[in-house]
Amino acid sequence: MFKTIFTLVRGSVAVAGEEFEARNALVILDQQMRDAVANVERAKRMLALAIAQDQQEGRRLETTKTRIADLETRATAALDGGRDDLAREAAEAIAALEADRDAALTARALFAAEIARLKRHVANAEARIAELDRGRRVARASEAVRNLRRSGIEPASPFEATLPEAEATLRRLRERQMEAQAADDALTELDAASGPLATAEKLAAEGFGPRLKTTADDVLARLKAKRTPTT
Repeated sequence: MFKTIFTLVRGSVAVAGEEFEARNALVILDQQMRDAVANVERAKRMLALAIAQDQQEGRRLETTKTRIADLETRATAALDGGRDDLAREAAEAIAALEADRDAALTARALFAAEIARLKRHVANAEARIAELDRGRRVARASEAVRNLRRSGIEPASPFEATLPEAEATLRRLRERQMEAQAADDALTELDAASGPLATAEKLAAEGFGPRLKTTADDVLARLKAKRTPTT
């Protein structure tokens, strides 16, 4: 019995872990990619250091070769001049320089191999990171689409407004606006029919005072007055 319970607990923990990983897969992927990018940056720094050290060995090698050539010329001249002692001294210096030259050649060979390895590693890692980044963008877009679909299908929470509720609110708002506009129009008509302006127009129509508005008769009279009598 105890073994069964222990197995059940282990199974529950495993399922919970898988569900947690599934829910946070994008977050985990983002962190893993950040770690991978950091590793590539460290590899790039190592590559730059190897290149710098190789160049330093190259300069040292060239200087050594120049010194060897110079001492060989001088040692030959000493031999020609009968100064075997100076020629031997030069020969010893040349032997030491040749040892330095051989060490520099060996170091440059090692650096060349390491530089080539690091370049392959960086290029391969950057290509894989680029592929991961493309996959991550696709996965993020798919997750966003899935969330949008789920939010559109699932019912709204009790405290969230729904689309029909918003449409009903808009209808009520429009109805109130139409009622308010109708009331404003009615008040305007009442003011026009019973206000001081209406009284003044009524008096002008009866011949008391000038007209407030030009009538068709006024226009015809003005046009007739402007006519030139025909001969």
